[in-house]
Amino acid sequence: MKHILSIAILLFVLCGYGQGKSIQFFQTNWGNELSWDAFCQRTKASGYDGIEVWFPSEKGSQNQLKVALEKHGLVVAFLNGTNRSLPFEEGLEAYKKHFYTLIEWKPVYINCHTGSDFFTFEQNKAFIDAANKISKESGIPIYHETHRGRFSYNLPGTNAYLHEIPDLNLTLDISHWMVVHESLLQGKDTILKDVVNKSKHIHARVGHAEGPQVNDPEAPEWRSALDRHMDIWESVIRKEWENGRDVFTITTEFGPPNYLPALPYTQIPVADQWKANVFIMKAIKERLSLE
Repeated sequence: MKHILSIAILLFVLCGYGQGKSIQFFQTNWGNELSWDAFCQRTKASGYDGIEVWFPSEKGSQNQLKVALEKHGLVVAFLNGTNRSLPFEEGLEAYKKHFYTLIEWKPVYINCHTGSDFFTFEQNKAFIDAANKISKESGIPIYHETHRGRFSYNLPGTNAYLHEIPDLNLTLDISHWMVVHESLLQGKDTILKDVVNKSKHIHARVGHAEGPQVNDPEAPEWRSALDRHMDIWESVIRKEWENGRDVFTITTEFGPPNYLPALPYTQIPVADQWKANVFIMKAIKERLSLE
C-alpha cells in the first residue's frame, strides 16, 4: 500500500504539479511615442498579453486606446498615483476619485505609486487603506509599488507598513531598492521574506547598487545583477503558484532615456528599451520553463 501511495505521489509531482500555471506579461508604454494602434500592434507581435499604462486624460485618446486593445486582443492594467503637489486631503480625494474612472474599464489590476516618503506613517496609511477598501468593493486587485519617493521607498520601512496593514499587497519593483540600499541586497533574504509573501505583481527591471536600471540587461557585466533579480522574482512567482494562483502578472519596465543611460551631448540611448523589455520577458519564460 505504501509503495502504491509513493508512486501516486511521484506521478502527481511529475505530471500534475505546476500544470496550468502561467504568467500574463504586460508591456509598459513609458516613453512610447507611437499611436495606441501601433503601440498595441507591436506589443502583441512581441508576445505580450497586455499593456500597463497611465489613463489618457483626453477623451479622443481614451477611445483610441479602447479600439486598439480590442483590435489587437490585449488586456489592460492601469496606474494610479498620489499627487504630491497637492495638500494631503486634496491629494487623497483625487487619488480615490481616479480609481472609479479606472475601474469602469475593468482592468486586470491597478498599480499604485502610493503616498510619499515625506508623509507621516498615518498619512501614507490613509492612502493605502482607501485603495484597499476600493479594491474590496470593486473586486479589482490594487497593488502598491515599491518605489523611491513613496511610502515604500526602502525595505525596512515597507516591512513596517506590512506589519501594521495585513491587507497591504505589493507590486515588487526591487530595482528601486538596489540603488536605495546600494547593494543587490545580498544576505537580506530573511528581511525580504515578508515582502516576497505580500508581492502580487512584479515590475521587471534590473537595477544595481548605483542606479535603478542597468544600461543593457544582456551585457555580461550585469550578469550578477540580472541573476539576483531573477532569483527574487522567481521566489515571488513560485510562492503565488504554490498558493493556488494560476496566472501571475508581470510588467517589463525598462524605461526610456534618461532612465535608460544616454550618451552626453547627443543624448543617443546606449541600448534599446523595447529590446531590453522583450529580453526580460523571454528570460523569465526560459527560467520558469514556460516556452
